Amino acid sequence: MAKVIEHIKNAKSTLFSLEILPPSTGESIQKLFDNVAPLMEFKPKFIDVTYHREEYVFKKMPNGLLEQKSIRKRPGTVSICAALMHKFNVDTVPHIICGGFTKEETEYALIDLNFLGIDNVLALRGDSIKGQKSFEPTPGGHRFADELVSQIHDMNRGHYLSDELQNPTPTKFCIGVAGYPEKHFESPNLKTDLKYLKKKIENGADYIVTQMFFDNAKYFDYVEKCQAEGITVPIIPGLKPITTKSQIFNLPRNFFIDMPEDLIDAIEKCRTDDDVKNVGIEWAIHQSKELIANKVPCLHFYSMGKSTSIQHIASKLF
Repeated sequence: MAKVIEHIKNAKSTLFSLEILPPSTGESIQKLFDNVAPLMEFKPKFIDVTYHREEYVFKKMPNGLLEQKSIRKRPGTVSICAALMHKFNVDTVPHIICGGFTKEETEYALIDLNFLGIDNVLALRGDSIKGQKSFEPTPGGHRFADELVSQIHDMNRGHYLSDELQNPTPTKFCIGVAGYPEKHFESPNLKTDLKYLKKKIENGADYIVTQMFFDNAKYFDYVEKCQAEGITVPIIPGLKPITTKSQIFNLPRNFFIDMPEDLIDAIEKCRTDDDVKNVGIEWAIHQSKELIANKVPCLHFYSMGKSTSIQHIASKLF
């Protein structure tokens, strides 16, 4: 097994990778295997597995009062990574988030990953809990992703939270972080966003994977701006094929991105779901070919647990 940064350095052409969601509670992992299996033909070098933090729900008690309960709808990130590695002999990248973890719990999670031979992580702040107006760190946890990167990098140098350890063994994590070509929605502008991104790199991150975008000009401009700020690590473009007409409204609202007019016009003319999927496939193929021609390190596809469209796209590229 290898690190993401090693795959990139050793590659002779643009790589293929994907991101998946853990199954919902109660679902079989077989459905996930069935979606990943057709994509293995195209030799993805790594598969990201997202992490979903807790949510709070209120359950009515027999006395009429409401009890607040914490639930996780998509558990299993670490075990899914291990299962994918075992079944498909592919490197996996679990997402590690700030929200919901103390620093000690983060260290324990990283130790588990290290024991499992998982050497890649994507360090993220994570979303706020539903109902919170803004992100609130767990008491004793990290507020920002750059702090999380620092903790992981410290462990790579043999520095654990306890100062009483004798000759602790360093970990060897390759650390990825997120980048936002259209800026993170909480940043006042892209310049400020790049400042925080650079801090994550300075704290030990090895590569960047971007938020989805549908206009390649935004990615190319972002890479130039990163380089102007002294950010020289690989920047992997994140892509998502459109599969439903509602996504031209939902994706901009949920991910704070712009959709090109040509793409919107083409989708609005579609009469069936299959028509929409075909437009999404063709748009992603066009994006991908231009990105490959510009020698991007890797194409990273957000599958959301569905492989059909990505299978069609990959068949034209890899």
